[in-house]
Amino acid sequence: MQKGIIGKKIGMTQIFDQEAGKVIPVTVVEAGPCVVVQKKTVENDGYAALQIGFDDVKAQRINKPMKGHFDKSEVGYKRVLKEFRLDDCDALNVGDLLKADTFAVGDIVDVSGTSKGKGFTGAIKRHNQHRLKETHGTGPVHRQAGSMGACSSPSRIYKGKGMAGHMGAEKVTVQNLEVVKIDVENNLIALKGAIPGPKGGVVCITDSVKA
Repeated sequence: MQKGIIGKKIGMTQIFDQEAGKVIPVTVVEAGPCVVVQKKTVENDGYAALQIGFDDVKAQRINKPMKGHFDKSEVGYKRVLKEFRLDDCDALNVGDLLKADTFAVGDIVDVSGTSKGKGFTGAIKRHNQHRLKETHGTGPVHRQAGSMGACSSPSRIYKGKGMAGHMGAEKVTVQNLEVVKIDVENNLIALKGAIPGPKGGVVCITDSVKA
């Protein structure tokens, strides 16, 4: 991984490309400023990585162990901590800032975030299953799941069966999004397309692993 940053989803809008005559749907992300809180090395931790903090928070909002962790690095208290295994970890030190200009226009990135929670949903909405027929005695259960498993053998439902349950509120990664525009002064990055999570949700932007 070459580059990475933590951001907050602001919302969606559109940008007009006058040269191509197109309207580009974009998601605006407040990317940084992020500060390096801890630097992990192969000698001390067994691997090289950077722990990055984002979004200032008051001291009374964090517990004592985290307060001591931030006081040791003297970087201020942060709401979000993420770890990135960057290739150039040696180039950054504790206290260095990462801003929106970490990326450039035209870069292809992956965005990870927590999807919106949908609550308890049925098998049709959760797993895109078909409904039963609504005639000939099906009754009021035409949106419920049908046969669940085998008969007398093995007399159970296999693990992984698509059933009703909690949907959403899980980590989702959208790959190969293009950086359309960068506002360095306001730490804003415009990404082509949609990204997971609600407005105000925390996301991680990294180099694309497939581009």
